[in-house]
Amino acid sequence: MVLIVFLLAYIVRRRLDTHNSLSGDKLWRHWFHQAVKVEAGHESGIAGGLALVVLPALILGLGMYLLDAVGWRVVGYPIEWLILILMMGAPGWRPILQSYSVSWQRGDMQAAWLIVEDRLPPEERGAASSPDVMHLTLSKAFLVGVFQRFFLVGFWYVVGGIGLAVLARGLVALSEQWPQAAARTRFQRLAEWMAWLPVRLLSVTFGIAGDLAGWLREFPASVGGVSKKTADVLMISANGSLTGYALDPERFSRIHPDEWVDFGGRSLGAILDLLNRSMLVWICGLALLVIFGVL
Repeated sequence: MVLIVFLLAYIVRRRLDTHNSLSGDKLWRHWFHQAVKVEAGHESGIAGGLALVVLPALILGLGMYLLDAVGWRVVGYPIEWLILILMMGAPGWRPILQSYSVSWQRGDMQAAWLIVEDRLPPEERGAASSPDVMHLTLSKAFLVGVFQRFFLVGFWYVVGGIGLAVLARGLVALSEQWPQAAARTRFQRLAEWMAWLPVRLLSVTFGIAGDLAGWLREFPASVGGVSKKTADVLMISANGSLTGYALDPERFSRIHPDEWVDFGGRSLGAILDLLNRSMLVWICGLALLVIFGVL
């Protein structure tokens, strides 16, 4: 049932994303703003934020365990399905990427920047001084966003149940949306710990779903780096797994100067295809685990 629940939730969530509906980020933002105001000098504290994530995760995990103990586990599957739909999803990216690609094709880099500015990490918005840097920053934000909202949730749901899935997604939400900005760095470190194993599994999946030879060349710098952050692992792995210099704008512009106007759209399309193929690999792997009785 784990495979069926996740697969149905993924299909519905992708459909909702297509229509830019039901943003999980908005739900988290509303939930966090119910928190009690922090006293002056304690803005970096994380106890309140952790409580708002850990308690619901614990309640859900315990609830599913009790349902299983009394033989009513089937009642929990619709609940898990609904929660997965709420936890997953990256609505809003599709129109942004389409508009960005059109602006890139027109050569209007200022318009492209204005389109994607709000989607970039605040600390990196001022660093995009050239089209190359802007595009790599956007690509990294897109990769990380999709990983955190699909693969991270799916991994912990399969491994530890809906409670751990909510915990992992909640830590990501805290690192992005907690009202006290001073605490977000600490939440981000916790989210990195939760992402350490699944992001490396996704990195291996990139090699399977993409250019394996290219991925192997980048292996020591990505999966081999124990202290590498999530964004770095994703970018290095994706760059090795993609062909046609999809994540190397500088080299692409030298080798294919006449096709530079199409680079933005082609690169983002290649990244999206790689992510879709990787999710298919995960679903097939999950199906094999079910067939062999592991799940």
